[in-house]
Amino acid sequence: MTYCLGIKVASGLVAIADRRLTSGTEVSSNRKMSVHEVENHSLFIMTSGLRSVRDKAITYFNEVLAERDRSFNKLYKAVNAFGEQVKRVAQEDKASIIAGGMHFNLNAIVGGQLEDDEEHKLYMLYPEGNWVEVDQGSPFKIIGNSGYGKPLLFRNLSYETSLQEALKIGFLAFDATRVSANDVDYPLDVVVYPKDSFHMTEYRLEKEDMDEVSHQWSALLSNSVRKLPTYWMDPIFDKVKSRV
Repeated sequence: MTYCLGIKVASGLVAIADRRLTSGTEVSSNRKMSVHEVENHSLFIMTSGLRSVRDKAITYFNEVLAERDRSFNKLYKAVNAFGEQVKRVAQEDKASIIAGGMHFNLNAIVGGQLEDDEEHKLYMLYPEGNWVEVDQGSPFKIIGNSGYGKPLLFRNLSYETSLQEALKIGFLAFDATRVSANDVDYPLDVVVYPKDSFHMTEYRLEKEDMDEVSHQWSALLSNSVRKLPTYWMDPIFDKVKSRV
């Protein structure tokens, strides 16, 4: 399983991807995010699904970028091109993958800004090669193990959230997933893209880098639970007492 989170706020983009790979009982680590930058062309791709499908689609796409990068003046055109490579891999490998009892399940999050984009963009690409654009109403997308982090993101993230707060909230959503699922773990790759900068800053977070933050967050949650009012429970436990 995978955890990849893309966030779009007014001031830029945040991308977070774990590196944990599981195959049966085997556990390994591999990068799930790739970054491409040439002058005013900046984009990242995060993927979830079969590694063989991902590696092949990314290899094909890198060849397309090398040949046609200048023809992609807007990010959606690059996303279309990547979608074509996903469909190409599907034509080549999908039947044999299904025959082997597996699913052709490559999903991707693509973000960035190209020279003629008025602002930074974030897209969710599906295995069929079609996509949706992330907008202000729901400023994030998760692929992979998505259930555990969503409540925190829905409660705390908005389009007006700063890049710093978006990264903080994104990490806490990852942390909620990590402690709830054994198929998501460190190291964690982070990309931050300020609007109109045409430069992506990459950083890797290890477990020891974030242990203190994780423990502090856990303590804050426990303390908050204890501080919640209990008056609403009184009628329930009065009824319990009356039956004892």
